[in-house]
Amino acid sequence: MDNSGKEKEAMQLMAEADKKVKASGSFLGGMFGGNHKVEDACEIYARAANMFKMAKNWSGAGNAFCQAARLHMQLQNKLDSATSFVDAGNAYKKADPQEAINCLNQAIDIYTDMGRFTIAAKHHITIAEIYESELVDIEKAIAHYEQAADYYKGEESNSSANKCLLKVGHYSAQLEQYQKAIEIYEQVAMSTMDNPLLKYNAKEYFFKASLCHFIVDELNAKLAIEKYEEMFPAFSDSRELKLLKKLLDAHEEQNSEAFTEAVKDFDSVSRLDQWLTTMLLRIKKTIQGDAGDLK
Repeated sequence: MDNSGKEKEAMQLMAEADKKVKASGSFLGGMFGGNHKVEDACEIYARAANMFKMAKNWSGAGNAFCQAARLHMQLQNKLDSATSFVDAGNAYKKADPQEAINCLNQAIDIYTDMGRFTIAAKHHITIAEIYESELVDIEKAIAHYEQAADYYKGEESNSSANKCLLKVGHYSAQLEQYQKAIEIYEQVAMSTMDNPLLKYNAKEYFFKASLCHFIVDELNAKLAIEKYEEMFPAFSDSRELKLLKKLLDAHEEQNSEAFTEAVKDFDSVSRLDQWLTTMLLRIKKTIQGDAGDLK
């Protein structure tokens, strides 16, 4: 399909919308239906944006949606303005991640001003994901996941809040902010262990908190594990706890072979993901004379 025709059509619509905006600002235009012209311009910018999308010109689409959003704001159509900023953000995501974030932040400002915190939280997650995958700025991703979690908590959406917090815990541990990660994993574990549908996941979160303790201090890890067993008896029978106890013994004996063997046994049944592998390697490196791998 010929995209250049769509792009040309989009440019013509942009010019038409620009003309309407200019006319609405003139003295005569203001007297004779200025607002009506602005409303028409909003509609034409949105049509242009969709034409740009069909032509796969994502920056053009983003810019057109932004123009529509600003005009909607001028007309006090807050919800339409926020929707257009989100559309702009989604278009820019494919071409200019930073501009996508700018547009989504403008939408978030409108939604929070209107008290629509659940929608604002959803867009904070989108921004966090852009920082994760496109701009690779983990500190900023964490900040947006935290803000989303706060908004979800305020709206009593605890399950959605926990999903965001787990992302914060995951990245905090990667950045060696272990105390923060521990607090999050404990908090989420405690909120899930009384839920019949989610309690199975609690052992995973206590396991992750224990590993973070272990990296910081072996004695701390032992005390934490005892505490978790008391709080959540199902943790006592888990493969995760059996692994932790074997690792503590191996670490106490400074036996890197026993450490590796215990990890391999666990991995043969439950595959270790990248995060667990990283944390286990950090613990293993504290064994004297260790080569720093899990082979």
